[in-house]
Amino acid sequence: MLELILGGARSGKSRLAEKLADESGLDVVYVATSQPLDGEMNARVAQHRARRPAHWALVEEPLALAHVLREQAAPGRCLLVDCLTLWLTNLLMQDDPARLAVERDALLACVAELPGRILLVSNETGLGVVPLGELTRRYVDEAGWLHQALAERSQRVLFTVAGLPMVLKGNAL
Repeated sequence: MLELILGGARSGKSRLAEKLADESGLDVVYVATSQPLDGEMNARVAQHRARRPAHWALVEEPLALAHVLREQAAPGRCLLVDCLTLWLTNLLMQDDPARLAVERDALLACVAELPGRILLVSNETGLGVVPLGELTRRYVDEAGWLHQALAERSQRVLFTVAGLPMVLKGNAL
């Protein structure tokens, strides 16, 4: 089952994904896409680590997400990816502008075929004004297109606001 969990910053989307993974009764592999390059990001990573059960496996992969998902997905396993917008940012910052399309296409090609349960967490960034700056506009556009494509492939899509999940597609929680 593929599930997409969207929300703004500090909306509760990661906590919801962690709760769903924990309640699944499956072996959990947490796939972290962040690159903690500064003190603030290190603190965010530490918060996430402190919340996760110690028995969950961890794979850190900032770029080759589809490869990791294919490698880790299995019946009886839950993969929790947190988060797609950090992954997208990592790809946008690469020297090779074609890398984003290659990795995005690989992700979209594999997600619907993966065994087990897949929880994808991502920031919904398209709810505000059109941002200033070409890179920021491209980021919002790419995130929006990615979310639409993943939502189409997902069995359930959730949107979190103030820690409250809303089901946009699929079965109720």
